[in-house]
Amino acid sequence: MKRKLGLICAAAIAVGTFAGPVFANDSFDGAIKARKALMTLYAFNLGQLGAMAKGEVEYNADQAQAAANNLKDLAAVNLGAAWPQGSDSTALPGKTRAKVEAWSNYPESAKIHGDLVAASTAMAASAGNGVDGIRKNIGAIGATCTACHKAFREPQ
Repeated sequence: MKRKLGLICAAAIAVGTFAGPVFANDSFDGAIKARKALMTLYAFNLGQLGAMAKGEVEYNADQAQAAANNLKDLAAVNLGAAWPQGSDSTALPGKTRAKVEAWSNYPESAKIHGDLVAASTAMAASAGNGVDGIRKNIGAIGATCTACHKAFREPQ
């Protein structure tokens, strides 16, 4: 009986030790999907504004204002839960391109996010007033995207 109980305990410890990381990785799937969805929405809305700024599509004040408001609102969303420790590209290769530096250098990633909030707020204040309002602010938004991706995202 003692031997059987010992084997059961040993098996439970082994399962807990080796299966834990597998279950933990699976638990990050929702967080990673949420992050990717947010980035897709950023790109979709920024793409509309970029096309207007470049003259690829005709300027539309309502559409520009809606896209700019969306960017501002997306930047304000609190997605802290979508960035759990250990959900980086080193821990989960192939599942995410987020570098571990997004966590280890949090003050810098938070600063860049603050810059995005400011730039998207400025865009929302001017995008509906003419294409020049988009052109004036789109570079600042793009700069925040570039800064974050350069520092905190693995290349494809």
